[in-house]
Amino acid sequence: MSANQHRKKLLSLFEENQDGVIYLRGAEIMYRYGTDYEYPFRQESNFWYLTGVDEPDYHTIIDLKSGDFHLFMPKRDAQYAVWHGRIKPVNEVQETYNPDHLHYDHELLTVLKELNPETIYCLNEEQAEFMEDLSRNFQVDTETLTDVITYCRSIKTDDELEKMRRSAEINNGAHLEIMKTIKPGMNEYETKAIFDYFQKKNGLLQPAYSGIHAAGVNSAILHYTDNNEAINDGDLYLIDAGYEFEGYASDVTRTYPVNGRFTGDQAAIYQVVLDTMNKTIEMVKPGVSMEELHMAACRIILHGLKEIGIVKGDVDVMMEKNIFALFFPHGLGHFLGLDTHDVGGYPKGVERIDRPGIRFLRVRRELQPGMVITIEPGIYFIPALLKPAILNAEQAAFLNIDKIESLYKFGGIRIEDNLIITENGYENLTDVPKEIKDIEEVMA
Repeated sequence: MSANQHRKKLLSLFEENQDGVIYLRGAEIMYRYGTDYEYPFRQESNFWYLTGVDEPDYHTIIDLKSGDFHLFMPKRDAQYAVWHGRIKPVNEVQETYNPDHLHYDHELLTVLKELNPETIYCLNEEQAEFMEDLSRNFQVDTETLTDVITYCRSIKTDDELEKMRRSAEINNGAHLEIMKTIKPGMNEYETKAIFDYFQKKNGLLQPAYSGIHAAGVNSAILHYTDNNEAINDGDLYLIDAGYEFEGYASDVTRTYPVNGRFTGDQAAIYQVVLDTMNKTIEMVKPGVSMEELHMAACRIILHGLKEIGIVKGDVDVMMEKNIFALFFPHGLGHFLGLDTHDVGGYPKGVERIDRPGIRFLRVRRELQPGMVITIEPGIYFIPALLKPAILNAEQAAFLNIDKIESLYKFGGIRIEDNLIITENGYENLTDVPKEIKDIEEVMA
């Protein structure tokens, strides 16, 4: 049902009776470096969105004029059954995906010739070249479909939102499980194993992204994925991880002390991040831009860092001098959906801002009902950013250098929730404890 809705939504954005077809190629089984090490199959998101097919080697053509959905299935042989298992019969494929026309993949050119479209709309150059290799008689367009499907995917249907609620529900439980069980002496890979087990026990088999399970100084590495070091008493532990339900991702981050009690510095810096999150979430509603939310977060972080004695000076001037980017070097959030960093953040014609911290903002557009976003402020003590700033007289004037140097091994703090934009505000999908007292109660 969901894929049928998505196709109707897509077709509504093309002109009526437009002479053309959409072509998409699904994902294939992938192997590691030419060996027979087989990666778990995961369908390409756009193909999954429009077809509902979650198995390899399929193609689709959608006829813009008639709206017909043509699905092309692979012709499996006995050897496939030997190595990969049961081959679905044609009637089962028909009942499962309900195409208007079901063909074998070797019939692709025949069907294209019968349809004789004026234009074939493809997602990328690779698929366009595949079409051109089939026949040089077709005109291929690689820009239109990307823009149209990006628009469709950025506004979720009710069915998509239900899947995201289910994903969030299980992921919330997995995060809470780690908060309850972590203790000094464990290893990062042990907490990752507990997290993965909880997900799989509850039916979520596919990680939405490479999870971050980072203790101590590793928590200041924004995309830390080694997940193999000791978790020590006194460390902060940052977990940024999520699994997907029927393709739809959850992406939650929590940071807390391994021993269950925040130290003075940990509590003070954590509270600045939490205040930033809470205040920016309060601002979320249709019509507000992510850029506006991000800049508000930067200002709140500077105010907080000034109050606890890490930076000094006028906040307006510090904003102009990009001092916030020394501690908060990434964007406030991103779209969430079939991909963790989901499509739609930069509409056509909108460019990135070349400014420290801001250039990594993943969304530059106003929020609309049906969008799903993350809000994830953070404060990090990264020597690679702070040491050059201390040597720069203009930046150093705003820094309490002794305090900052004492925090080089502090690591980082990030907190992340997932929000659905509603008509009047937002629905927060994430209910993992984040207030200091609630965290300490759970960990006790």
